[in-house]
Amino acid sequence: MVKLGDKLGNILVKSGLITQEQLGKALALQQGTTKRIGELLIELGLVTELDITIALSKQLGIPYVTASSGLLAPPKDEGLETLVPAEFASQHLVMPLSRNANSLTVACVHPHDLILIDNLSRLTGCEINPVVTTKADLEQAIAKFYEQATFQDVIDKSYELAEEGSAAAKEEVLNLDQLKEAAEEAPVVRLVDMIIRQAIRDRASDIHIEPFQDKLVLRYRIDGVLYEIPPPARHLHAAIVSRVKILSKLDIAEKRLPQDGSFTLSLEGNRVDLRIATTPTIYGEKLVIRLLRRNPELLDVAQVGFDPKELEMFRKAIQEPYGLILMTGPTGSGKTTTLYAALNEINSPKRNILTIEDPVEYRLDGINQVQVKTAIGLTFARALRAFLRQDPDVIMVGEIRDLETAEICVQAALTGHLVFSTVHTNDAPSAVTRLIDIGVPAYLISSTLSLVVAQRLIRRLCQQCREPYEPLPAVREQFRVDDLLYRAKGCEECGKTGYRGRVGVYEVLLLTRELQDLVAKSAPAHVLKDAAVKGGLVTLWQSGLRKVRAGLTSLEELASVVVLDHG
Repeated sequence: MVKLGDKLGNILVKSGLITQEQLGKALALQQGTTKRIGELLIELGLVTELDITIALSKQLGIPYVTASSGLLAPPKDEGLETLVPAEFASQHLVMPLSRNANSLTVACVHPHDLILIDNLSRLTGCEINPVVTTKADLEQAIAKFYEQATFQDVIDKSYELAEEGSAAAKEEVLNLDQLKEAAEEAPVVRLVDMIIRQAIRDRASDIHIEPFQDKLVLRYRIDGVLYEIPPPARHLHAAIVSRVKILSKLDIAEKRLPQDGSFTLSLEGNRVDLRIATTPTIYGEKLVIRLLRRNPELLDVAQVGFDPKELEMFRKAIQEPYGLILMTGPTGSGKTTTLYAALNEINSPKRNILTIEDPVEYRLDGINQVQVKTAIGLTFARALRAFLRQDPDVIMVGEIRDLETAEICVQAALTGHLVFSTVHTNDAPSAVTRLIDIGVPAYLISSTLSLVVAQRLIRRLCQQCREPYEPLPAVREQFRVDDLLYRAKGCEECGKTGYRGRVGVYEVLLLTRELQDLVAKSAPAHVLKDAAVKGGLVTLWQSGLRKVRAGLTSLEELASVVVLDHG
């Protein structure tokens, strides 16, 4: 039962947050309005929402909780979402946290609202024990909790649909008209919508929908790792694929050949681009949906993860009027994002920038972007030759795949253009020898190549639950690390994985005069690397160790992604 203590304003005065004069002014403004005194004090800029929450906690003698504490994440298997429906929770800013027999603990913003507490008791049939939290934290918690509950509800209902729905919703239907009918049925539309929106909220980069003989598998790739999600009913596979094909303007009747498409949706004010790829398997079409968020932070070179010294080197190189800059690393290592960040940094009305990509992943204002279309002969090399007749200042080539493309890139850099591209090698020095191996003369490489950046993406430790530990002496000696490191634990905030988000590790190789001479002599990669390390090169492993020591990632994560330096 809630018991009122001292008045809220007096508690704030006693706490030193406001003066008696400021309280009097707020009380005067309150006359003739329905606003609470706390709301007015926040509007006047005298206190914060958290100040009011803590004061309410003192006034009523009840706990206050925050999102960072993890206490606003109730268990999902106790039926709490049906006890207090989502509509009631959103309208009254109240959320159930736990139930013990006939006692229900709820988080709310206005715990002194006795009418609300009474209505909640009547609704649930329980004695209500309120705790107080901020409006911002509670709104976020309600959205997350009920969205997950709704997602599971939609998945559960998909099995009912498979058993009870129309024939058009079932897998055995092959007729084109029936496929369209199934794809546009409300339950299927909602199911596909929820699968995509849940993936976005879970920060997934890809959605995999995979048919097998007697089941459907649904997986999200989060921070580079695939996780299985409760799947829809197997019988809905054809309807789900058809729905996605309709959205991305693909041929729903064609199931024998791979297809690629795309569409865009808006979620909570943010636009997300979705790239669709289908592949025929023996059990039906496998569907992969790539989610590309239009996040301005991704296009800021200061935010991609460079250390200060490497960031300075990178920024200086991309501001040069000509030269060849290469990004290298495996697929999914963030090369394209770093390239886009570089183009975004140097983009201005004074520069003519053209790109040829396969595919175009982000659309950048003021930059002329071209999509490779091999079916009609529009290759990297053909587009490059056309670019050179377009009065370019800067050219970006999505990937150097063959000698012809490499030669045109080098010639463009040699004739006064700044050229960006990518290759696939394990480290920065190997990118140099890669160009030599495909046939580019070493003397041309030494004359044009100005910078090579090798990179990887490693998972970032969840800052809410990471735990400190002392590594064993043998580990400290082998990896040359400190006495105190951090490792993954797992909490609600990170989905029990211990990691949340990813950060880049970089090896930035600046082609000095000494290295240019070695390149001109076709020196092997290990010779180039030894010389670069002596000149101050920070290797991928060393860059990663810096982030381990800073508590951004774990030693285990680094070792799983980056090869340990020897010697």
